[in-house]
Amino acid sequence: MLLEIIAVIVKGLFILTAGLVFATLLTWAERKESALMQDRIGANRAAILGIRAMGLIHIICDAVKMIFKEDFIPPAGDRFIHSLAPVITFFSGLVIFAVIPFGDQLIIGGFAVPLVVADIDVGLLFVFAFASLAVYGAILGGWASNNKLSLLGAMRAAAQMVSYEIGLGLSVIGIIMVYGTLSLTGIAEGQGDLLWGFLPKWGIFVQPLGFIIFFVAAYTETKRDPMNLPEGESEIVGFWTEYSSMKFGLFFFAEFVEVVIAAMLATTLFFGGWQVPWLYADGFSFPWGWEWNLPHLIVVLLQISSFFIKVTFFCWLQLLIRWTYPRFRYDQLMSLGWKWLLPLGLINIGITGVLILWV
Repeated sequence: MLLEIIAVIVKGLFILTAGLVFATLLTWAERKESALMQDRIGANRAAILGIRAMGLIHIICDAVKMIFKEDFIPPAGDRFIHSLAPVITFFSGLVIFAVIPFGDQLIIGGFAVPLVVADIDVGLLFVFAFASLAVYGAILGGWASNNKLSLLGAMRAAAQMVSYEIGLGLSVIGIIMVYGTLSLTGIAEGQGDLLWGFLPKWGIFVQPLGFIIFFVAAYTETKRDPMNLPEGESEIVGFWTEYSSMKFGLFFFAEFVEVVIAAMLATTLFFGGWQVPWLYADGFSFPWGWEWNLPHLIVVLLQISSFFIKVTFFCWLQLLIRWTYPRFRYDQLMSLGWKWLLPLGLINIGITGVLILWV
Protein backbone atom coordinates (compact mmCIF):
# COMPACT_ATOMS: atom_id res chain seq x y z
CA MET A 1 0.00 0.00 0.00
CA LEU A 2 2.83 2.40 0.88
CA LEU A 3 4.57 1.68 -2.43
CA GLU A 4 1.34 2.36 -4.32
CA ILE A 5 0.89 5.71 -2.56
CA ILE A 6 4.49 6.70 -3.29
CA ALA A 7 4.07 5.62 -6.94
CA VAL A 8 0.91 7.73 -7.33
CA ILE A 9 2.62 10.78 -5.83
CA VAL A 10 5.68 10.41 -8.08
CA LYS A 11 3.56 9.88 -11.19
CA GLY A 12 1.36 12.84 -10.31
CA LEU A 13 4.36 15.11 -9.82
CA PHE A 14 5.91 13.89 -13.08
CA ILE A 15 2.90 14.42 -15.36
CA LEU A 16 1.92 17.68 -13.64
CA THR A 17 5.47 19.03 -13.95
CA ALA A 18 5.69 17.90 -17.56
CA GLY A 19 2.38 19.56 -18.42
CA LEU A 20 3.28 22.83 -16.70
CA VAL A 21 6.75 22.88 -18.28
CA PHE A 22 5.16 22.34 -21.70
CA ALA A 23 2.69 25.18 -21.06
CA THR A 24 5.46 27.48 -19.80
CA LEU A 25 7.68 26.81 -22.80
CA LEU A 26 4.74 27.42 -25.12
CA THR A 27 4.63 31.05 -23.99
CA TRP A 28 8.16 31.33 -25.39
CA ALA A 29 7.62 29.08 -28.41
CA GLU A 30 4.61 31.10 -29.53
CA ARG A 31 6.67 34.29 -29.64
CA LYS A 32 9.53 32.66 -31.50
CA GLU A 33 7.28 30.79 -33.96
CA SER A 34 5.26 33.92 -34.74
CA ALA A 35 8.51 35.85 -35.20
CA LEU A 36 9.83 33.22 -37.59
CA MET A 37 6.62 33.28 -39.63
CA GLN A 38 6.68 37.10 -39.74
CA ASP A 39 10.40 37.30 -40.60
CA ARG A 40 11.56 38.95 -37.38
CA ILE A 41 13.70 37.96 -34.41
CA GLY A 42 11.15 37.75 -31.63
CA ALA A 43 11.69 37.95 -27.86
CA ASN A 44 15.43 38.15 -27.17
CA ARG A 45 16.14 41.28 -25.11
CA ALA A 46 15.75 40.15 -21.50
CA ALA A 47 18.96 38.77 -19.98
CA ILE A 48 20.37 37.55 -16.66
CA LEU A 49 24.08 38.30 -16.26
CA GLY A 50 24.23 38.83 -20.00
CA ILE A 51 22.67 35.43 -20.76
CA ARG A 52 19.66 35.70 -23.08
CA ALA A 53 19.11 31.98 -23.78
CA MET A 54 17.30 32.64 -27.06
CA GLY A 55 14.59 34.62 -25.27
CA LEU A 56 13.81 32.06 -22.56
CA ILE A 57 14.53 34.68 -19.90
CA HIS A 58 11.33 36.42 -21.00
CA ILE A 59 9.39 33.61 -19.28
CA ILE A 60 10.88 34.66 -15.94
CA CYS A 61 10.24 38.34 -16.70
CA ASP A 62 6.58 37.63 -17.45
CA ALA A 63 6.16 35.77 -14.16
CA VAL A 64 7.84 38.53 -12.13
CA LYS A 65 5.78 41.22 -13.88
CA MET A 66 2.47 39.46 -13.19
CA ILE A 67 3.33 38.76 -9.56
CA PHE A 68 4.22 42.38 -8.75
CA LYS A 69 1.58 44.20 -10.79
CA GLU A 70 -1.37 45.74 -8.98
CA ASP A 71 -4.27 43.37 -8.42
CA PHE A 72 -7.20 45.50 -9.53
CA ILE A 73 -10.80 44.54 -8.79
CA PRO A 74 -13.61 46.74 -10.19
CA PRO A 75 -15.26 48.66 -7.32
CA ALA A 76 -18.74 47.57 -8.44
CA GLY A 77 -17.67 43.98 -9.13
CA ASP A 78 -18.09 40.90 -6.96
CA ARG A 79 -14.73 40.52 -5.19
CA PHE A 80 -15.11 36.85 -4.22
CA ILE A 81 -16.35 35.60 -7.62
CA HIS A 82 -13.84 37.82 -9.40
CA SER A 83 -11.03 36.09 -7.52
CA LEU A 84 -12.53 32.59 -7.79
CA ALA A 85 -13.09 32.57 -11.58
CA PRO A 86 -9.45 32.20 -12.75
CA VAL A 87 -8.84 29.51 -10.11
CA ILE A 88 -11.74 27.44 -11.50
CA THR A 89 -10.41 27.68 -15.05
CA PHE A 90 -6.84 26.82 -14.07
CA PHE A 91 -7.74 23.99 -11.67
CA SER A 92 -10.14 22.27 -14.08
CA GLY A 93 -7.33 22.01 -16.62
CA LEU A 94 -4.74 20.63 -14.20
CA VAL A 95 -7.02 17.83 -12.95
CA ILE A 96 -7.28 16.33 -16.45
CA PHE A 97 -3.58 15.44 -16.41
CA ALA A 98 -4.38 12.75 -13.83
CA VAL A 99 -6.16 10.42 -16.28
CA ILE A 100 -3.83 10.78 -19.27
CA PRO A 101 -1.52 7.73 -19.61
CA PHE A 102 2.02 8.61 -20.67
CA GLY A 103 3.38 5.04 -20.81
CA ASP A 104 2.46 1.39 -20.34
CA GLN A 105 3.95 -0.17 -17.21
CA LEU A 106 7.22 0.24 -15.35
CA ILE A 107 8.22 -2.93 -13.53
CA ILE A 108 10.48 -2.37 -10.52
CA GLY A 109 11.51 -5.45 -8.55
CA GLY A 110 8.39 -7.34 -9.56
CA PHE A 111 6.13 -4.38 -8.72
CA ALA A 112 4.22 -3.14 -11.80
CA VAL A 113 3.60 0.60 -11.88
CA PRO A 114 1.01 1.75 -14.48
CA LEU A 115 2.24 5.01 -15.98
CA VAL A 116 -0.96 6.93 -15.35
CA VAL A 117 -1.95 8.69 -12.14
CA ALA A 118 -5.60 7.58 -12.08
CA ASP A 119 -6.55 4.69 -14.37
CA ILE A 120 -10.33 4.97 -14.15
CA ASP A 121 -12.77 3.09 -16.36
CA VAL A 122 -14.59 6.25 -17.42
CA GLY A 123 -11.54 8.38 -18.15
CA LEU A 124 -13.12 10.04 -21.18
CA LEU A 125 -16.17 11.10 -19.16
CA PHE A 126 -13.82 12.48 -16.50
CA VAL A 127 -12.03 14.56 -19.15
CA PHE A 128 -15.26 15.97 -20.57
CA ALA A 129 -16.63 16.72 -17.10
CA PHE A 130 -13.69 18.83 -16.00
CA ALA A 131 -13.12 20.36 -19.44
CA SER A 132 -16.69 21.64 -19.29
CA LEU A 133 -16.03 23.27 -15.92
CA ALA A 134 -13.37 25.56 -17.39
CA VAL A 135 -15.97 27.70 -19.14
CA TYR A 136 -17.53 28.52 -15.75
CA GLY A 137 -14.39 30.47 -14.95
CA ALA A 138 -14.83 32.57 -18.08
CA ILE A 139 -18.55 33.13 -17.45
CA LEU A 140 -18.10 34.03 -13.79
CA GLY A 141 -15.11 36.23 -14.55
CA GLY A 142 -17.04 38.23 -17.12
CA TRP A 143 -20.10 38.56 -14.90
CA ALA A 144 -18.22 39.41 -11.69
CA SER A 145 -16.32 42.23 -13.44
CA ASN A 146 -19.53 44.26 -13.81
CA ASN A 147 -18.38 45.29 -17.26
CA LYS A 148 -20.62 44.99 -20.33
CA LEU A 149 -17.71 44.13 -22.61
CA SER A 150 -16.44 41.45 -20.21
CA LEU A 151 -19.96 40.00 -19.97
CA LEU A 152 -20.18 39.93 -23.77
CA GLY A 153 -16.94 37.94 -23.88
CA ALA A 154 -18.31 35.55 -21.24
CA MET A 155 -21.49 35.00 -23.26
CA ARG A 156 -19.40 34.26 -26.33
CA ALA A 157 -17.39 31.72 -24.32
CA ALA A 158 -20.58 29.97 -23.19
CA ALA A 159 -22.03 29.85 -26.70
CA GLN A 160 -18.75 28.58 -28.13
CA MET A 161 -18.48 25.84 -25.50
CA VAL A 162 -22.05 24.63 -26.11
CA SER A 163 -21.53 24.64 -29.87
CA TYR A 164 -18.27 22.74 -29.97
CA GLU A 165 -18.50 20.34 -27.04
CA ILE A 166 -21.25 18.53 -28.94
CA GLY A 167 -18.95 17.98 -31.91
CA LEU A 168 -16.12 17.06 -29.55
CA GLY A 169 -18.25 14.44 -27.85
CA LEU A 170 -19.49 12.98 -31.13
CA SER A 171 -15.93 12.74 -32.48
CA VAL A 172 -14.83 10.30 -29.75
CA ILE A 173 -17.89 8.03 -29.91
CA GLY A 174 -16.37 6.31 -32.94
CA ILE A 175 -13.20 5.70 -30.90
CA ILE A 176 -15.28 4.20 -28.09
CA MET A 177 -17.08 1.95 -30.59
CA VAL A 178 -13.83 0.71 -32.13
CA TYR A 179 -11.89 0.06 -28.91
CA GLY A 180 -14.86 -0.77 -26.68
CA THR A 181 -13.85 1.25 -23.64
CA LEU A 182 -14.07 4.68 -22.03
CA SER A 183 -10.69 4.21 -20.35
CA LEU A 184 -7.90 6.27 -21.88
CA THR A 185 -5.43 3.56 -20.90
CA GLY A 186 -7.60 0.91 -22.59
CA ILE A 187 -7.85 3.02 -25.75
CA ALA A 188 -4.07 3.49 -25.85
CA GLU A 189 -3.51 -0.24 -25.31
CA GLY A 190 -5.99 -1.10 -28.07
CA GLN A 191 -3.92 0.93 -30.53
CA GLY A 192 -1.03 -1.49 -30.06
CA ASP A 193 -2.78 -4.05 -32.32
CA LEU A 194 -2.14 -4.26 -36.06
CA LEU A 195 -4.45 -3.79 -39.06
CA TRP A 196 -3.87 -6.17 -41.96
CA GLY A 197 -0.81 -7.50 -40.17
CA PHE A 198 1.40 -4.43 -40.55
CA LEU A 199 -0.44 -1.12 -39.95
CA PRO A 200 -0.70 0.10 -36.33
CA LYS A 201 -4.33 0.24 -35.22
CA TRP A 202 -4.09 3.91 -34.30
CA GLY A 203 -7.19 6.04 -34.10
CA ILE A 204 -6.10 8.17 -37.06
CA PHE A 205 -6.30 5.09 -39.32
CA VAL A 206 -9.62 3.73 -38.05
CA GLN A 207 -11.26 7.13 -37.40
CA PRO A 208 -9.76 9.70 -39.82
CA LEU A 209 -12.95 11.78 -39.98
CA GLY A 210 -13.32 11.55 -36.21
CA PHE A 211 -9.81 12.95 -35.79
CA ILE A 212 -10.55 15.97 -38.00
CA ILE A 213 -13.73 16.72 -36.05
CA PHE A 214 -11.96 16.20 -32.73
CA PHE A 215 -8.99 18.41 -33.56
CA VAL A 216 -11.11 21.29 -34.86
CA ALA A 217 -13.45 21.13 -31.84
CA ALA A 218 -10.60 20.72 -29.32
CA TYR A 219 -8.69 23.62 -30.86
CA THR A 220 -11.80 25.79 -30.67
CA GLU A 221 -12.22 24.90 -26.99
CA THR A 222 -8.80 26.46 -26.31
CA LYS A 223 -10.26 29.83 -27.42
CA ARG A 224 -7.29 30.81 -29.56
CA ASP A 225 -7.07 32.47 -32.99
CA PRO A 226 -8.85 32.04 -35.31
CA MET A 227 -11.44 30.94 -32.71
CA ASN A 228 -10.73 33.51 -29.98
CA LEU A 229 -14.09 35.29 -30.07
CA PRO A 230 -14.52 35.09 -26.25
CA GLU A 231 -11.32 37.13 -25.86
CA GLY A 232 -11.19 39.32 -28.96
CA GLU A 233 -8.28 41.48 -27.79
CA SER A 234 -8.58 43.87 -30.72
CA GLU A 235 -12.28 44.39 -29.89
CA ILE A 236 -11.72 44.76 -26.10
CA VAL A 237 -14.51 42.31 -25.32
CA GLY A 238 -12.49 39.63 -23.54
CA PHE A 239 -13.98 38.11 -20.41
CA TRP A 240 -10.69 38.95 -18.70
CA THR A 241 -10.78 42.68 -19.60
CA GLU A 242 -10.96 43.70 -15.93
CA TYR A 243 -8.23 41.31 -14.76
CA SER A 244 -4.63 42.09 -13.90
CA SER A 245 -1.69 40.66 -11.96
CA MET A 246 -1.66 36.89 -11.29
CA LYS A 247 -5.41 36.55 -11.79
CA PHE A 248 -4.90 37.51 -15.41
CA GLY A 249 -1.81 35.29 -15.33
CA LEU A 250 -3.91 32.28 -14.33
CA PHE A 251 -6.34 32.87 -17.21
CA PHE A 252 -3.43 33.38 -19.59
CA PHE A 253 -1.53 30.31 -18.40
CA ALA A 254 -4.68 28.15 -18.36
CA GLU A 255 -5.00 28.80 -22.09
CA PHE A 256 -1.62 27.17 -22.70
CA VAL A 257 -2.49 24.33 -20.34
CA GLU A 258 -5.55 23.69 -22.53
CA VAL A 259 -3.29 23.59 -25.59
CA VAL A 260 -1.16 20.89 -23.91
CA ILE A 261 -4.25 18.92 -22.86
CA ALA A 262 -5.64 19.04 -26.42
CA ALA A 263 -2.28 17.77 -27.69
CA MET A 264 -2.19 14.95 -25.12
CA LEU A 265 -5.75 13.87 -25.90
CA ALA A 266 -5.11 13.91 -29.67
CA THR A 267 -2.02 11.78 -29.04
CA THR A 268 -3.80 9.33 -26.73
CA LEU A 269 -6.99 8.91 -28.77
CA PHE A 270 -5.73 9.03 -32.34
CA PHE A 271 -1.97 8.58 -32.48
CA GLY A 272 -1.34 5.57 -30.30
CA GLY A 273 -0.54 7.36 -27.05
CA TRP A 274 2.77 5.92 -25.89
CA GLN A 275 2.75 3.27 -28.64
CA VAL A 276 5.72 2.99 -30.99
CA PRO A 277 4.96 1.07 -34.20
CA TRP A 278 5.89 -2.63 -33.75
CA LEU A 279 7.40 -2.06 -30.29
CA TYR A 280 6.18 -4.55 -27.69
CA ALA A 281 7.05 -5.32 -24.08
CA ASP A 282 10.17 -7.30 -25.03
CA GLY A 283 11.34 -5.14 -27.96
CA PHE A 284 10.64 -4.60 -31.64
CA SER A 285 8.90 -7.24 -33.76
CA PHE A 286 8.66 -6.04 -37.36
CA PRO A 287 6.03 -7.41 -39.80
CA TRP A 288 8.73 -8.55 -42.22
CA GLY A 289 10.17 -10.96 -39.65
CA TRP A 290 12.93 -9.02 -37.92
CA GLU A 291 13.06 -8.96 -34.14
CA TRP A 292 15.12 -6.79 -31.81
CA ASN A 293 14.94 -7.59 -28.12
CA LEU A 294 15.42 -4.65 -25.75
CA PRO A 295 15.72 -4.28 -21.95
CA HIS A 296 12.50 -3.35 -20.18
CA LEU A 297 13.79 0.06 -19.11
CA ILE A 298 14.72 0.98 -22.70
CA VAL A 299 11.24 -0.02 -23.89
CA VAL A 300 9.61 2.17 -21.23
CA LEU A 301 11.84 5.14 -22.08
CA LEU A 302 11.04 4.75 -25.79
CA GLN A 303 7.32 4.69 -25.00
CA ILE A 304 7.45 7.78 -22.79
CA SER A 305 9.61 9.59 -25.36
CA SER A 306 7.18 8.64 -28.13
CA PHE A 307 4.27 10.11 -26.15
CA PHE A 308 5.96 13.45 -25.50
CA ILE A 309 7.32 13.75 -29.05
CA LYS A 310 3.77 13.41 -30.38
CA VAL A 311 2.51 15.94 -27.82
CA THR A 312 5.24 18.37 -28.89
CA PHE A 313 4.16 18.01 -32.52
CA PHE A 314 0.52 18.81 -31.75
CA CYS A 315 1.50 21.79 -29.59
CA TRP A 316 3.59 23.10 -32.48
CA LEU A 317 0.71 22.52 -34.90
CA GLN A 318 -1.67 24.53 -32.73
CA LEU A 319 0.79 27.42 -32.59
CA LEU A 320 1.15 27.23 -36.36
CA ILE A 321 -2.62 27.48 -36.84
CA ARG A 322 -2.81 30.32 -34.33
CA TRP A 323 -0.43 32.47 -36.40
CA THR A 324 -1.67 31.43 -39.84
CA TYR A 325 -5.41 32.13 -40.04
CA PRO A 326 -7.33 35.35 -39.38
CA ARG A 327 -10.15 35.39 -36.86
CA PHE A 328 -13.50 34.00 -37.95
CA ARG A 329 -16.64 36.10 -37.88
CA TYR A 330 -18.99 35.01 -35.13
CA ASP A 331 -21.58 33.65 -37.57
CA GLN A 332 -18.84 31.64 -39.29
CA LEU A 333 -17.76 30.18 -35.96
CA MET A 334 -21.30 29.10 -35.10
CA SER A 335 -21.93 27.73 -38.59
CA LEU A 336 -18.80 25.57 -38.43
CA GLY A 337 -19.94 24.02 -35.17
CA TRP A 338 -23.61 23.45 -35.91
CA LYS A 339 -23.72 23.04 -39.71
CA TRP A 340 -20.50 21.07 -40.24
CA LEU A 341 -19.08 19.38 -37.15
CA LEU A 342 -22.43 18.21 -35.77
CA PRO A 343 -23.64 16.53 -39.03
CA LEU A 344 -20.19 15.12 -39.78
CA GLY A 345 -20.00 13.68 -36.26
CA LEU A 346 -23.34 11.91 -36.70
CA ILE A 347 -22.30 10.64 -40.15
CA ASN A 348 -19.03 9.33 -38.70
CA ILE A 349 -20.90 7.40 -36.00
CA GLY A 350 -23.22 5.86 -38.60
CA ILE A 351 -20.36 4.83 -40.89
CA THR A 352 -18.43 3.38 -37.95
CA GLY A 353 -21.41 1.32 -36.82
CA VAL A 354 -22.00 -0.08 -40.31
CA LEU A 355 -18.33 -0.99 -40.76
CA ILE A 356 -18.14 -2.69 -37.35
CA LEU A 357 -21.20 -4.80 -38.14
CA TRP A 358 -19.89 -5.62 -41.61
CA VAL A 359 -16.35 -6.55 -40.53
